Amino acid sequence: GVPNIMTADGPAGLRIEPKCGVYTTAWPCATMLAATWNPQLVEEVGRAAAHEVRENNISIWLTPAMNIHRSPLCGRNFEYYSEDPFITGACAAAVTDGLQSFRRAGVTLKHFACNNQEDNRHGTNVHISERAIREIYLKGFELCVKKARPEAVMSAYNLINGIHCANHYDLLTTVLREEWGFDGIVMTDWGTTSQAGNEGRKYKASTCAGCIQAGNDLIMPGAKEDFDNLYRSVCDGEVSMVQIRRSAGRLLRMMLRLSLT
Repeated sequence: GVPNIMTADGPAGLRIEPKCGVYTTAWPCATMLAATWNPQLVEEVGRAAAHEVRENNISIWLTPAMNIHRSPLCGRNFEYYSEDPFITGACAAAVTDGLQSFRRAGVTLKHFACNNQEDNRHGTNVHISERAIREIYLKGFELCVKKARPEAVMSAYNLINGIHCANHYDLLTTVLREEWGFDGIVMTDWGTTSQAGNEGRKYKASTCAGCIQAGNDLIMPGAKEDFDNLYRSVCDGEVSMVQIRRSAGRLLRMMLRLSLT
């Protein structure tokens, strides 16, 4: 009786493999949408995208991407709205309102947080003050969470002050859930917990147990290695069944909400 929930990547359109002659729209990139200064237009993009999301049996669209334009050299700036956190939050909230007005479709805010370079993003340790992160890098996420109530948030690959975002309790629980009131799910980015190549890394990969402890509910894309590591962590007492059930409960609530409304 558990509903089937499918995700698809974004953000400049629904990214799925063409099948049976069905194609999806390539929307203008986020930077261009933000340059219109027109939240109503951005919301209409979200509404139009929602039709394609549902037509292709997708429940969670992995968009909007809303990191700050920290440097013109960032390889994914075109996916992000602006160097200004207010414009970023307003645009993200608009596309979220548009898509989620269909009730059976949800967005994923990403990449939370400070993912401001594409090269070596697994090995980037962002050194930042609390004032800077709250006023610039988190503010857009905060505006969107409080105004539009997105279904999901994706944690980033990078570290913040020496802690992986996916293992960062203060980021994913204290700030996101307790301060801002976020009640959706948190998922990792793809391959966050992969231990391949750890020997050559300055910073080892984030851990599966650390993800659950910090507030991630879903480890993507999911692998037997993750299952085995989490099982051992539970057996060793590193992760409690309370934490497992908490994450499972959030996932089930999201799945039922998207399937029944």
